[in-house]
Amino acid sequence: MRFFKVGELARQTGLTVRTLHHYDEIGLLSPSHRTPSGHRLYGAEDLARLLQILSLRQSGFSLEEIRDCLERPDFSLERTLALHIERLGERIEAQQRLRSRLEAVATRLRSAETVSVEDFLQTMEAITMFEKHYTPEQLREIEERGRTLGPERIREVEAEWPRLIAQVRAEMDQGTDPASETVQGLARRWKALVEEFTGGNPGIERSVATLYKEEPAARSRMGLDPEIFEYVNRAMAAMKEE
Repeated sequence: MRFFKVGELARQTGLTVRTLHHYDEIGLLSPSHRTPSGHRLYGAEDLARLLQILSLRQSGFSLEEIRDCLERPDFSLERTLALHIERLGERIEAQQRLRSRLEAVATRLRSAETVSVEDFLQTMEAITMFEKHYTPEQLREIEERGRTLGPERIREVEAEWPRLIAQVRAEMDQGTDPASETVQGLARRWKALVEEFTGGNPGIERSVATLYKEEPAARSRMGLDPEIFEYVNRAMAAMKEE
């Protein structure tokens, strides 16, 4: 069996001697062997425990939480690695989703003659808002919807929304009854566009509603406000009563 002094283990693992001493001081990892002259050595069982510690640290656990895990007899190295693999998979998926979004943004930026600072800020804000208001599962489903619809249809929908919102606002400003035939037609178009984005998933629809409720900047860019949402909701309610 091979043994390691603290300095050698630090060099082999990329950790610092100070870190290993700290783990020893807090009772997280102490060398379990000694030389005849009294020098403390790390053995294979210590390396396995250190691997658990590092794996759990990278998975987001605090040192206190790691200590609690390692004190449980059922929390084996195999279970630790399985957890780490699962967390890494989630991170990889998140990075892949982010890459897809950035590639889409880059394509749009390349097609524009000039890109303003405001464009950059809005892009970053949009990425942040999506991560904040949609679950990973919802984001995956939205991406799949995007692939199904295709770039051309997405551009058509993006162009349709401002026209539809302007028409709804015009009727609202004129005081048109939400139950009128004209507004009902607009409400049906509104509902169809929402369902085209969400795929009819009620969870995604709720997330969309929450995003526009809690993010004034997103509402402003779309020309939306609480009044127009209330007007559309009244029109939707009238549709259900038919």
